[in-house]
Amino acid sequence: MSLDQLVTWLMDEGVKDDVETLTRLAVRTELDHLAPETVETAPIDWHRLLFAGSILARSAFRQHQEAALRIATGAVTMADTQPVKDAGAVLLGKLTNFRAVDLANDRKLLETDLEGRLGFGLRMETQRRKLDHSVLIESSGHWLQVNDFQQRFWDSATLNNWLSASAPTASGKTFLVLQWLINHMRSAETRVSVYLAPTRALVSEIETNLAQLLGKAAEIEVSSLPLPEKYDAAQLGGKKLILVFTQERLHLLANVLGKDVHVDLLIVDEAHKIGDNQRGVILQDAIERLERSNDDLKVVFISPATQNPEELLADAPGVAKTDAVDSDAPTVIQNLIVAEQVPRKPKLWNLSIREGTASQSVGVLKLASSPSNATKKLAFIAAAVGERGGTLVYANRAGDAEDIADLIAQLVPAIDGTDKELIELADLARKGVHPNFALASLVLKGVAFHYGNMPSLIRQEVERLFKSGKIRFLVCTSTLIEGVNLSCRTIVVRGPRKGMGNPMEPHDFWNLAGRAGRWGNEFQGNIVCIDPDDTTAWPNGVPIRSRYPIKRESDAVLETGDGMADYLERRADTPLFELADVGRFEQVGAYLLSTYLRLGSIAQASFAKRHSPNTIAKIDEKLAALADKIEIGSGFSERHPGVSALGLQSLLEAFRAYEKDVENLIPAPVESQDSYDRFVTIMRRINEHLYPAFMPDSLIPLYVVIVVQWLKGFSLAAMIRANIDYHNRHGRKFVLPKLIRQTMEHVEQVARFKAPKYLSAYMDILHLYFREIDREDLIDTDLDIGTQLEFGVSTRTLLSLMEMGLSRMSAVSLYEKIARDNLTKEECMTWIRQRDDQFDTMDIPAIIVREIREKILAIDQGSPDTVSP
Repeated sequence: MSLDQLVTWLMDEGVKDDVETLTRLAVRTELDHLAPETVETAPIDWHRLLFAGSILARSAFRQHQEAALRIATGAVTMADTQPVKDAGAVLLGKLTNFRAVDLANDRKLLETDLEGRLGFGLRMETQRRKLDHSVLIESSGHWLQVNDFQQRFWDSATLNNWLSASAPTASGKTFLVLQWLINHMRSAETRVSVYLAPTRALVSEIETNLAQLLGKAAEIEVSSLPLPEKYDAAQLGGKKLILVFTQERLHLLANVLGKDVHVDLLIVDEAHKIGDNQRGVILQDAIERLERSNDDLKVVFISPATQNPEELLADAPGVAKTDAVDSDAPTVIQNLIVAEQVPRKPKLWNLSIREGTASQSVGVLKLASSPSNATKKLAFIAAAVGERGGTLVYANRAGDAEDIADLIAQLVPAIDGTDKELIELADLARKGVHPNFALASLVLKGVAFHYGNMPSLIRQEVERLFKSGKIRFLVCTSTLIEGVNLSCRTIVVRGPRKGMGNPMEPHDFWNLAGRAGRWGNEFQGNIVCIDPDDTTAWPNGVPIRSRYPIKRESDAVLETGDGMADYLERRADTPLFELADVGRFEQVGAYLLSTYLRLGSIAQASFAKRHSPNTIAKIDEKLAALADKIEIGSGFSERHPGVSALGLQSLLEAFRAYEKDVENLIPAPVESQDSYDRFVTIMRRINEHLYPAFMPDSLIPLYVVIVVQWLKGFSLAAMIRANIDYHNRHGRKFVLPKLIRQTMEHVEQVARFKAPKYLSAYMDILHLYFREIDREDLIDTDLDIGTQLEFGVSTRTLLSLMEMGLSRMSAVSLYEKIARDNLTKEECMTWIRQRDDQFDTMDIPAIIVREIREKILAIDQGSPDTVSP
């Protein structure tokens, strides 16, 4: 019998029933409020299972490796005798799962000196396996133990110019990539590296992790500010530089540097998001922009559980050495559990484990109350099944997250409400958002909610206290899908959506599920899916585990047949408001037009080889007709990805036709009395010529208020108070929690996304016009509007405070106490040091004071700057 035949027999017949029994028993130990079992289970034959596990571990198939991992972790966590636990640890070693062994030691599940208890042969085998799966950190001389995927990544990243690596969520990708990045920066000639993350939340997390790993390293600086000063210093032989950016921030820096931008290494995290509807094209453009500026650019893509990671290498230069490192091996057990109500008994819910199309019963869950709607189902089941803590609940909207958290807080046992850290977080929520912000009262009960529009400092503190166990229940929205490395024991979800009611795609679902049982933190995690047969909640059913293909958004649009060509034909003469599906086609159309202007034909672009020559020729013809109407040149469209060159040209012609004083075209300083009226006019001009970004027109006054307050450096709490006053003055009714959320959303979606994108383009074309009419005296060379809006600053002092590494919330709190608006970073640090003993009397939240002191201490000790925008 061959190995393949043997492992197939073991899974189908040999130990199938034993593994199912072990799985059921292991899951029952993880869940709370299960009814007692009425049937006694036969004792587990550990020797038989462990022998089978050692054979299954040799298979390359995920199903077999997962069974071996279940056996190993079950032996370590559930067996009564030390020899069985030891054998489980040895089996974990065979699976190169050394972090699980470390976790077992940390939890004192294993007696000390495991290797000393092994026979000579096993000791030799264990040592050889550790040596084979270790990488050398050259700069320190230390060895780092890794699993098989990590070993292959490390070797390939060292040898190749372009690498695409894919492995399941929770396989230790980010941990190893950061270790490799630091080692590469120290041992290679690399001066500037860029780490691209899809969201500001992940930017902040990666930046913090890098700072912690670097410690007091003085030779490498970390920053998320797109400022040329740091870049220039690194290129001139100063500190090496790691820039942690979103794709938009990378474009901001590249716009400032122009053709001088030169990056040695690019790491793209969550690289599968190159297929996202809106921002995928901006990401693709950012990668190509850096590649054009450096023929020797080294690129590393990281993506979770994708089917075709090699697709991201398709546009690599012909001379580049490329490789794809792909793994589907499990590192932690993740149990997919479905919850279905017992007929006629709304307080009782059957729980079953699903593996593929098979399922087995785990038991009956008892709820405290009968859930009368979907929100209560999520809250009641989460409160019951995850009472011991470490429980995440997925909510589709921010408002739902707040409601679910409130319901859970009413059901779970009370905790000691005098914990200092929870009290400080409640104080920060009241002072940083609003005295009645719901989070403040909830955290004192060990419950919290978390969504992307919340201030980063509050969000980070919520995450920290959840990881520490002080917050037991955390209700989250889709921020968790974007790569934030927040682990838990149990996730509870029902009918997950992403965006405006869109059912969550399977790859996003499993990316979310990957937070359950994070490797090194837990042996297993549980994903509880409620009402699996409800087609309203789950239109396509609960997603089965599989790997999903990467496809660039630009390729997906080009494959729509004549859709792109038809759109381009209509684009020149049809008002933007009348174009159907304008968003998706406009983004890709802008990218194609920019490519055409740069190359003279998209047939010369690397993506052309992936599409029908007829399709490329037809689109080329339409682009040529548009290009004839454009005189601004390819450089301007390159600087503003996602903004059509046709719109830029239209805006230039509007400036040329303007008959009043051209100074009226310039935004007034936000401190000026006419700033509001100027921005209203500019937003309407953008809607007419560039893109209808600020719609509906009736909301433009509100959008302008948000933008002006944001640029003035208003705190979020001040903006919310102003919004409340506005509603009260105009006799408008409002619901406070909803108004708070709407203000946060307007800050993120308008002030920090749409406004920087389109106002930057507006100012660029306006400067072109001023040069054209010999009015360069009107061009302001200070900080560009895009960077001001990205960070919510209009003064040098505020930017300097953030350059120190402070979150905007902390920077604004300090700025309110500082008289001068033009302080440098060094002057800000001097101001802080001189008043350090006064902070406790300034009515500044303790968490902000702590952040300020930590950043000053880090700078004094030579640690790299970090920014938490």
